[in-house]
Amino acid sequence: MSQSTATATALASPRRIAALALPALVVLAAEPLYVLVDTAVVGHLGRVPLAALAVGGTVLTLTAWLGTVLAYGITGRAARRFGAGDRAAALAEGVQASWLAFGVGVLVAVGMQFGGDALARTLAGGGGEVADTAGQWLRIAALGAPGLLLAAAGNGWLRGIQDTRRPLLFVLGPNLLSALLCPLLVYPAGLGVTGSAVANAIAQTVSGALFVGALLRERVGVRPRPALIRQQLVLSRDLLIRGLAFQASFLSATAVAARFGAASVGAHQIALQLWFFTALLLDALAIAAQALIGATLGAGDAAGARALARRFALLGGVCGVAFAVLIAAGAGVVPSLFSSDPEVREQAMVAWPWFVAMQPFAGVVFALDGVLIGAGDIRYLRNLTVVAAVGGFLPAIWLSYAFDLGLGGIWAGLTLLVVIRLVGVLLRLRSGRWAVVGAVR
Repeated sequence: MSQSTATATALASPRRIAALALPALVVLAAEPLYVLVDTAVVGHLGRVPLAALAVGGTVLTLTAWLGTVLAYGITGRAARRFGAGDRAAALAEGVQASWLAFGVGVLVAVGMQFGGDALARTLAGGGGEVADTAGQWLRIAALGAPGLLLAAAGNGWLRGIQDTRRPLLFVLGPNLLSALLCPLLVYPAGLGVTGSAVANAIAQTVSGALFVGALLRERVGVRPRPALIRQQLVLSRDLLIRGLAFQASFLSATAVAARFGAASVGAHQIALQLWFFTALLLDALAIAAQALIGATLGAGDAAGARALARRFALLGGVCGVAFAVLIAAGAGVVPSLFSSDPEVREQAMVAWPWFVAMQPFAGVVFALDGVLIGAGDIRYLRNLTVVAAVGGFLPAIWLSYAFDLGLGGIWAGLTLLVVIRLVGVLLRLRSGRWAVVGAVR
């Protein structure tokens, strides 16, 4: 066994991967779990507040998605610097990412003060009580946007320097605080749905402040460096385009499913949300891959990075097979947990075989996405995703509509999207062109 392979084996030990992936999973799950608590609290206020939360929450979800894009890009850059033995440079990436995050967050917060009402009316389909309440919620909750994005940047640079303990504390603590504040402000304090927005803004601001405090304690220069911020913007741009291709695909799938009737779109929603849940679990593995691959390439070990990538691909495939077995075993039970409508459950069974079949492929794809993001090979991932969406998935689902193939056709298209991406990332892995060593790519 070569020294590089031995190093990769040590890095890819189950304990090491778990040490990175499990805290990342908790951080990834914290926000969706808080949204569930928030929804349950506001839901008891009535139909209008719940609808307003749904409208306003959609906008902040998009803001959180921007934060995720930023975090993924920074993880790889900081990890490369860290792997090259230059911790100060890795922290400098964190400083500039934090400036970028703060700037975007302030723009969002200010923009919502002036345009939040108009945006709420647009999303709510016109004026009325729901739009007015959503606009009020959005203006207050948006004040937490700088903190939300600062926390995302903080997650990125801390993962890059292989620190997963502090992100866990800095995200989980404020979310627990918000989960406690929300019912208190909504009910005993009598603020109603506004209390939800206040709790949200407080939690995001506290979280962002904790990450900024961690950066300041590192005693690094905090002056903005426009050239470095521009490099990070290019990276974020490519990840953003990639994400938009995914969003267009999922929105189109839902639109086509709706044309097949209420039962079809209901069943599609069940399967799609479960798929998002499995993706969340696999994302934790991808984050571990980002950190370890970036550090290995930063240390100048291309052979070790290739060996590490193969191990992550294998591990992703194993996770995918495990998910496939569990999902197949739950075919007769899981849809019933989400709907008592027999037609919805019947339609879910149409999508289910495709949902099961794609899991092993998706496991490998998610793992290798993390590998290539960690390697800084974002442009290739961007192009591959656009080609898979525009050249494969979108034509497949619109043909499904044209030939009345139903939900089975839609999920065959989703499987095709995953397979095209699988072929693309495997070809890239085999070429070795992604394994560029050095502190930056």
